[in-house]
Amino acid sequence: MSTTQRLAGRTVLITGASSGIGARFARIVAAEGAAVVIGARRVDRLEALRDAIVEAGGKALAVALDVADEASTLAAYDAAEAAFGPVDGVVANAGIQVEGLATDLSVEDFDQVFAVNVRGVFLTAREGARRMRAAGLAERGRIVLVSSITAKVVTPGVTAYSASKAAVSHLGRHLAREWARTGPNVNNLCPGYIRSELAGDWFDTEGGHKQMSKWPRRRLLDEDALDTMLVYLLSDESKGVTGADFTIDDGQSL
Repeated sequence: MSTTQRLAGRTVLITGASSGIGARFARIVAAEGAAVVIGARRVDRLEALRDAIVEAGGKALAVALDVADEASTLAAYDAAEAAFGPVDGVVANAGIQVEGLATDLSVEDFDQVFAVNVRGVFLTAREGARRMRAAGLAERGRIVLVSSITAKVVTPGVTAYSASKAAVSHLGRHLAREWARTGPNVNNLCPGYIRSELAGDWFDTEGGHKQMSKWPRRRLLDEDALDTMLVYLLSDESKGVTGADFTIDDGQSL
């Protein structure tokens, strides 16, 4: 992994960092020079990731975090500031998925998806903006909301997840507009399908193979496909970019 230290001097909080792309994001951000605060509910996994980052020469803090709970979100920012100072970069990545046709989906499952995927993103971004303003860092602040191509592509069986990601994308544009004069910048990163814990073994099944066969390139995203864009959106280089959607899907949505 080649790095350019483009995030040196920054403190970045990443939610949903115990596995999948969140864990990879943490490693990338730390390798690029930022102090990284990793949050999730599975603390044992966070601690293992923290140890790996520190052993590689990075700076990391693991915090227990339930993004759907406001008090937990505030506590995570408090811990980040106590360890590394004000947070000036945020990656709102935490998300869950409940599969099933809409007619079979329970209200409880639907509400839980929106609690984590939408309310959690809102609480994470809002508190990040508040703290950046209080520290006088809003203008250089960067917030990345992790949405999905499912916000635009209709896929049966993931109705709640897809609707929640559409809400995340529009939330990002609204926050960017509200904060356009003061900062921080807010942008949406919209990945395509990538092999991850969230996807499970779906793409090893007949149904998963059938879904891939419909994509122009008939393949999943490489695990490093999001790295460069993530670093750019968190860096000083993206000063003039806010309210944008960046779809990285290897043409899956074409």
